[in-house]
Amino acid sequence: MAGSAEGPPSSGPASADIKPGSAEPIGLTDSATREILHALDRRQDTRVEALVNKLHVADQADLLEMVGPENRRVLVDVLRPVFNPEVLPELDETVRDEVIDILSTAELATAVSELESDDAVHVVEDLSEDDKQALLEAIPETDREVVEEGLSYPERSAGRLMQRELVAVPASWHIGQIIDHLRSAADLPDEFYDIIVIDANHRPIGSVALSKAIRSQRAVIVQDIMNSELKPVPAEMDQEEVGYLFHQYDLVSAPVVDGNGRLVGVITVDDVVDVIEEEAEEDIMRLGGVSETDLHESLVTTTRRRFVWLLVNLGTAIIASVVIGLFDATIEQMVALAVLMPIVASMGGNAGTQTLTVAVRAIATKDLTATNAMRVVNKEVLTGGVNGVLFAVLAGTVAYVWFGSLLLGLVIGAAMIFNMLVAALAGISIPLLLARVGIDPAIAAGVFLTTVTDVIGFFAFLGLAALVFL
Repeated sequence: MAGSAEGPPSSGPASADIKPGSAEPIGLTDSATREILHALDRRQDTRVEALVNKLHVADQADLLEMVGPENRRVLVDVLRPVFNPEVLPELDETVRDEVIDILSTAELATAVSELESDDAVHVVEDLSEDDKQALLEAIPETDREVVEEGLSYPERSAGRLMQRELVAVPASWHIGQIIDHLRSAADLPDEFYDIIVIDANHRPIGSVALSKAIRSQRAVIVQDIMNSELKPVPAEMDQEEVGYLFHQYDLVSAPVVDGNGRLVGVITVDDVVDVIEEEAEEDIMRLGGVSETDLHESLVTTTRRRFVWLLVNLGTAIIASVVIGLFDATIEQMVALAVLMPIVASMGGNAGTQTLTVAVRAIATKDLTATNAMRVVNKEVLTGGVNGVLFAVLAGTVAYVWFGSLLLGLVIGAAMIFNMLVAALAGISIPLLLARVGIDPAIAAGVFLTTVTDVIGFFAFLGLAALVFL
């Protein structure tokens, strides 16, 4: 990412409100934003440039995301002569598309050429085919070949994530040769953490941390100090698997290899942090039926996306209503049932959602697998049962005090236990089954769970009531 840019200084808009001895706030502050917008409204272009240039590129991206479309266009126009290309990969996809539309093809080509290869691919990959082709034709041939190579890999793969700029040396080199190479080579990456050791076939066989190389004597042979426990990443590997690999083994960087095991790039931890955050955010958003880009999308787009999810939920609600309709005679006989029945369904839904949330995330992080699935299922069902008993006592007591009917309290208590047991079982088993058949649990599990807890909750409560009171 844009980590090579200098961070914000200790003075300026981002720290204007800081008292002596206090910690500097992280990120873009409200006071900095107001000051920039104030200067922008008055078209004090020189001041806007000065204020924005004091911000880290990530904070500049936040500023572009925070302002409205009109101010965004004006801001990009003002910053056009000094626009930092490193801002582009930091932007939300929707906002980045708007900024790209403001820039000319020549300006965008220049910006992409200045980015490291992984960031360049990230910016280009989301363009329409026509815009992508026009941009690639405007990029210098050497840079174009690198970007096209990255685009040849599947979306969300390690090949798209990796950067081609790296440091690779043969195992026979001395540390002195490496140091001389690092000082003289003109095509080194801006930032790197490991020196990759390769064999005669350009396959990675080890690595040497840059810090270890600097501390070693010039005469030391690389092979004698290299770490042979490499975790090469296949270029076709899904980025979620890459994130798991870095998290599991505390990696700082990892070589990327093609189908023949040859070194083609390297992935660094700064990009993996973004992947981990993106995957976690995606799971959370999907559970709610929304998109991570909803914050910056237009009203029409956001409404259309949410409508589909809500339409599905309407269908599940109709199913629950059909179940209620089966017991309309029972409800007419005892109005208290209509008052109490949402409690059973609601408690079951909430209990199931707790289990579902834990299960979906555990599947994504590989903490829940076929090996320990049965143990986790048993634990969740027992948890649901214990909570069911506890809340059955509470709900039954409320029903008895409210309506003066011991039988009604027993009915709602029994229904509560049954529904919370089913909710816990559904919350853990539905994501496991979906993952087993290759469906992302974050997408569909919530709909199934809502249907199960509503239908079972109403059926259990009203069914028991029909048996007891009619």
